[in-house]
Amino acid sequence: MDTVVPENEIVEVIKENGGDSFKYCYQCGLCDAVCPWNRVRDFSMRKIIRQATFGLTEIDQEEMWRCTTCKTCVDRCPRGVDQITAGVALRKLGAEYDVYPGNVAPVQNVVASLTSEGNSIGGERDKRADWAKGLAVKPYAEGMEILYFTGCYLSYDPRMREVATATAAILNKAGVDFGILGSKESCCGESIRKTGNEDLFKRLAKENIKTFIDHGVKKVLVSSPHCYHTFKNEYPEFMVNFEVVFISEYIVELINSGRLSLKGDYPKKVTYHDPCYLGRHNGIYDAPREILRQIPALELSEMADSRENSLCCGGGGGHIWMETPKEDRFSDLRVKQAVAVGAEVLVTSCPYCITNFTDSSLDLDESEALEIKDLTEIIQTLL
Repeated sequence: MDTVVPENEIVEVIKENGGDSFKYCYQCGLCDAVCPWNRVRDFSMRKIIRQATFGLTEIDQEEMWRCTTCKTCVDRCPRGVDQITAGVALRKLGAEYDVYPGNVAPVQNVVASLTSEGNSIGGERDKRADWAKGLAVKPYAEGMEILYFTGCYLSYDPRMREVATATAAILNKAGVDFGILGSKESCCGESIRKTGNEDLFKRLAKENIKTFIDHGVKKVLVSSPHCYHTFKNEYPEFMVNFEVVFISEYIVELINSGRLSLKGDYPKKVTYHDPCYLGRHNGIYDAPREILRQIPALELSEMADSRENSLCCGGGGGHIWMETPKEDRFSDLRVKQAVAVGAEVLVTSCPYCITNFTDSSLDLDESEALEIKDLTEIIQTLL
């Protein structure tokens, strides 16, 4: 298979896009040892970094797209190599040449949907606020306490709309003056950026930033770790700063301030999954556990891989849109870990995780029945 672009271009693209740390790799192989892919199949991030060092990457190979950007290897690398940034830089060449091989091909449809409708899953822009029909949810207006940025999956996906509804119920119960942008909201752009499409990310980011400024937004509440990550860590690249709060931390704040009280109990065995973009990428581990431990009768257990060592669901880096063969699903391993600790409910705080775990839970035996819930759905039952 021939290299699609000149060797020097590959090396320079990686350097220009912040991936210059690849040159520090001394091929110890620790990244391969900790990568979740090697629990389901053979995959070598070390090899990809080595090829990139010499500009030998073939951009039409699926291996270049395999990384889910879970950050496990980045955190463990003894030489400080940022494998994510280097990998995304390589994907930029794929996006530039419109090369999306094999299971990556659905990304082309996602690009079209993001370009035309501002969301990743094909919904009409005018229907972005349909989830809130019949609920006490108002359009955002300047001076409101908080903007609830719903995100693509919670706006359009039938299962995830239940999470948006639960969140709105919690905010209303606590007396929070909040609103949504509805059709004026666009995808945050985090995941499409990880597929290498920098231009589309910038377009989406600028649309949201302009909307935030035009509406006088000061504080943004999000339910997706991917929205949280990009608003907090990537939008400041455009010389703007909005206060960004993740829903689990906000619920803790509401409880501790006395604005939200939990009633009744939840007599189930529960385990909590740390999403990569909430945990490893942004260090939020304690807030969701603090909430769960306050719920009467709830029995909380930790899975084999938790907190900093949490096992990726497989949806990051644009993989939520790609085709993943059944035998390659990390999420199958994760739901088995939940069953292994006797959990009746697997709780998390990410639309990608919920989507993948729900799919995997369908293959469990009847004796292993496992509910997949967002943290807000548990809280809603206690209002």
